[in-house]
Amino acid sequence: MTDAFQHPQEAVEHLRRSDSVMATVIDAVGPPAMRAPSESVYEALGRAILYQQLAGAAATAIMIRFKRIYAPDEPEGRFPEPGELIATDDETLRASGLSRQKLSYLKDLAAHVLDGGIVDDEIAALSDEEIIERVSSVKGIGRWTAEMLLIFHLQRPDVLPVDDLGVRNAFRRLYNLPEAPKAPEMIELAEPWRPYRSLGTWYLWQSFDFNLMGETNVPGTRAESTREEGAAAS
Repeated sequence: MTDAFQHPQEAVEHLRRSDSVMATVIDAVGPPAMRAPSESVYEALGRAILYQQLAGAAATAIMIRFKRIYAPDEPEGRFPEPGELIATDDETLRASGLSRQKLSYLKDLAAHVLDGGIVDDEIAALSDEEIIERVSSVKGIGRWTAEMLLIFHLQRPDVLPVDDLGVRNAFRRLYNLPEAPKAPEMIELAEPWRPYRSLGTWYLWQSFDFNLMGETNVPGTRAESTREEGAAAS
């Protein structure tokens, strides 16, 4: 975990000094706010799988029904241990609202944990690219989900998710580009942010909540960042 989110003063000042556009965003948004993660990598990835291709309210309802399989007396249930998940019959899991595809992804994730491929302490010791490679071996997990894990769960400081639609749209409107940029242009624009590109990315997402650069019609939203990786990953 990094101090870029928990103690962000140095990172914010670096972004402000290095990029005048980012300075404008920082002035509008204010200090970053991100909670320290309380769940395991296994739970974070399981949540990501469950939320794929669903609106927030629908995914939350399914998540609660899924977790209540394992703690029916608790209002929000309990996320199962990997062995519990694998031992649960498919029809019981399907009754919570899980698709067969997501069910198979969750059980594959649990199998990776039991096989020692997804272990918190070991994951934390890997480089960003090694983590992306490791977790992308799970069915239903692609690079974008791995990058979200790096930013929000592991809070790695220097991640730039160039496939994120919200990030692309934020670059386009904030930097007055004729169209959403491709990866090389985004990498070039964000180069001055190093080693705090994760925080710069967070500010790009937050910028949609503010009327910056005199916009009257903002086409991109943070919600557009949600990617549907399940069908493509294997």
